Amino acid sequence: MWRVVFLALVSGLSISWARPRLPPLSHQMVDYINKANTTWKAGHNFHNVDYSYVKRLCGTLLKGPKLPAMVEYAGDVELPDTFDPRQQWPNCPTLKEIRDQGSCGSCWAFGAAEAISDRVCIHSNAKVSVEISSEDLLSCCDSCGMGCNGGYPSAAWDFWTTEGLVTGGLYDSHVGCRPYSIPPCEHHVNGTRPPCTGEEGDTPQCSNQCETGYTPGYKQDKHFGKTSYSLPSEEQQIMTELLKNGPVEGAFTVYEDFLLYKSGVYQHVSGSAVGGHAIKVLGWGEEGGTPYWLAANSWNTDWGENGETLIQILLQLWTNYFFFLKEDCVLAWLL
Repeated sequence: MWRVVFLALVSGLSISWARPRLPPLSHQMVDYINKANTTWKAGHNFHNVDYSYVKRLCGTLLKGPKLPAMVEYAGDVELPDTFDPRQQWPNCPTLKEIRDQGSCGSCWAFGAAEAISDRVCIHSNAKVSVEISSEDLLSCCDSCGMGCNGGYPSAAWDFWTTEGLVTGGLYDSHVGCRPYSIPPCEHHVNGTRPPCTGEEGDTPQCSNQCETGYTPGYKQDKHFGKTSYSLPSEEQQIMTELLKNGPVEGAFTVYEDFLLYKSGVYQHVSGSAVGGHAIKVLGWGEEGGTPYWLAANSWNTDWGENGETLIQILLQLWTNYFFFLKEDCVLAWLL
């Protein structure tokens, strides 16, 4: 028995050692991934950026506070082979939105604000359609971490139930009480946006004032969650939650090859860990016999498939996840 375990371990290490160490964001890594001929294709999403910039994008702190657990019975739910909430709830426009966190490690806030926005619409039968402010969460949640330098997703959802969040759209949109104030940057060589850099910027100041001209006032614009708890890390439970209540937020470790994702079902092929990252998980499906979770990123529409990805790693690591349910929201959290 010990010999079998030892041989298996050596075999695994040999595979790891066989992978070449390739420069991140390089043509060499793109070629290596595509020649591997797995379930996805690589390409350049970041043509004119510093590596420090993409590292900064991964601002989710993967070790943090937990929420109480709740077990729901999901055995009688018939789950379809594929599910896309944009088709299920076509009158909720935020389901189709791709945001841009700019040069700030605010993914932990974006994933939460995006899923909350979707579920407010879903559970009001599209009578309430708002963009929950990523900026309000990023700047005002002291318990969430370090703002643009990283935060705890579970604390973000707890903040929504205790303090509430106002509305706020994309940068320069003038939508809602507190739109995002950090500008997007240009991933490509030519474009109208400023270049992406890894220089540390200040987290926006917390403000209890809406932008000029917006009504109602800040306190009157607050939206609150009711309760928070966790769901067991079972595939059927998560699918049932997505089907019944809408998108969740997922947190996981980003590897360098994820930065190069263009199409297909992502799985880790090459590169070192970059950092913790949070995304919005919308639904699920299967492509070429490979199951996936459909997810929306917050790196604008330049990245991936118009800002979206089919990601297998969430399914592969499902047993390492806890899911936190807020009245209208769910958070997936990788330990």
